[in-house]
Amino acid sequence: MTTDPSRLAPRLYQQAAAALAREVEQGLLPPGAILTQGQLVQRFGISRSPARQALEELARLGLLERQGAARFSVAANSVQPVPRPAPADPVRLTPRAGWEMLYPEIEMEIVSRSSLGSWRVNEAMLARHCGVSRTVARDVVGRLQNRGIIRKDDSGRWFAPALTARHIDELFELRWLLEPVAMEKALPHLPDGLLDQMLAELEAAMAPDAHRDSALLDHLEQRLHVEMLGHCGNDALIRAIRLPQSLLIAHHMLYQLTLELFGTEPFLTEHREVVLRLLSGDIAGARAALVAHLRISRRRAMLRIEAVQEMIQPDPLPYLERIDPA
Repeated sequence: MTTDPSRLAPRLYQQAAAALAREVEQGLLPPGAILTQGQLVQRFGISRSPARQALEELARLGLLERQGAARFSVAANSVQPVPRPAPADPVRLTPRAGWEMLYPEIEMEIVSRSSLGSWRVNEAMLARHCGVSRTVARDVVGRLQNRGIIRKDDSGRWFAPALTARHIDELFELRWLLEPVAMEKALPHLPDGLLDQMLAELEAAMAPDAHRDSALLDHLEQRLHVEMLGHCGNDALIRAIRLPQSLLIAHHMLYQLTLELFGTEPFLTEHREVVLRLLSGDIAGARAALVAHLRISRRRAMLRIEAVQEMIQPDPLPYLERIDPA
């Protein structure tokens, strides 16, 4: 089995196509209305490549008819015989900054490849590949750095480090040193009911008939390791924690590909133990439970990465260059 990592995150063209499809089906874009690549580029803040893909996808679905190389019209049979009244505010995508549109896909393309090795990231080629300015590409790179996904080498060049056993060990060691401190500092500042909500979510996810997908697991991880710790009130500590928590981003990809690797996801009971200790006022026990959870999670992370290495065969990207081990 092979998986294209670019399919693991919503693509820009899919976002644009979904918004346009809703408008066609609701009669907001009437039969015969003309759509071009340029219109989509201007409206959604995307490059011409995803704009073209969005139009071609809608044509494949029968909602558009091709009128030329880059010109399409809304198909005559694409709406109900009596179109619904148009709302006062037509449905449309909320415009976002260029880097925000690009970021999820770029993040997943890099993180998914980090299980295979280290990669040099070329900012200029990233801009050219995505059809955006260097400023937009620089914003994407800055966000990747803030999230701990890429860093600079001794020569000042960007690279994404491989998720090797040594790198995983270093990141988890930082986590079990820093996160218990942040948790204890956060406890007096937690919103009322947050711990009860977290416990209820964990127990619901642990039910025998519960539907557990990668989105739910991501949410539960974020609840404990990001949302709760974010109330610690120490910005410097949060910044220090952010680097090793790049692992949580990698888990977004790993959960999707290895959801059944452990059967019932083992971190659920471990999170529950931490929350129960906090609710009972046993701070020392909660700290010990969190450290125990992170220590065993290190080994599970390596097992997931090893499994994924056999599953993905990424296509080459012009802005990523594989770095051979020294």
